[in-house]
Amino acid sequence: MAKLYFRYGAMGCGKTIQLLQVAFNYEERGHKVLVMKPKVDTKNGEKLLTRIGPEREVDLCFKNDDNIYEFVREKCKSEKIACVLVDEAQFMTPTQVDELMEVVTELDIPVMAYGLRLNFRQTDGGFEGATRLLQIAQDIDEIKTICECGRKATVNVRFLNGEIAVDGPDIVIDDGKIAVEYRAICQKCYAKYRAKKK
Repeated sequence: MAKLYFRYGAMGCGKTIQLLQVAFNYEERGHKVLVMKPKVDTKNGEKLLTRIGPEREVDLCFKNDDNIYEFVREKCKSEKIACVLVDEAQFMTPTQVDELMEVVTELDIPVMAYGLRLNFRQTDGGFEGATRLLQIAQDIDEIKTICECGRKATVNVRFLNGEIAVDGPDIVIDDGKIAVEYRAICQKCYAKYRAKKK
């Protein structure tokens, strides 16, 4: 029976490389996968790019008003889809996450969504897509990584021109005017950076 999976972790934990490994495993055995990501993630255009090299074109770079279920259903008319893989799933709308569940229940296709659990503010419950995935996914697993100090990293932190940012919009992409950097750190280091900001 197909399931909706949510694989989450802090930035740099290897979510995209794991997605690409899953795609490779299916395709090596002759199965077709659909790989997609939200259009709002502009950093690599219509590609998934990992920090360690492997990359891949996506089958769908979707907007907030795109219907994921309808896209997959149409694809199923011409080919057998074995699995749907979604990168940067935190940027999905709650409705689109529900559409992923429709893919699972109506089309009997497993869906694996990869993304962040919380945004950089740590105060608002995180991204809408991640929140909905935590509510309805049937299999949830954390992908772990480490902080600069060596402890387990659980916090995503935004730095603007080298200074920690504690407020602002959820999505900020480096525009060449302000240096935007995101780091995964532990709670202890997060408290240390926050104390320096005061």
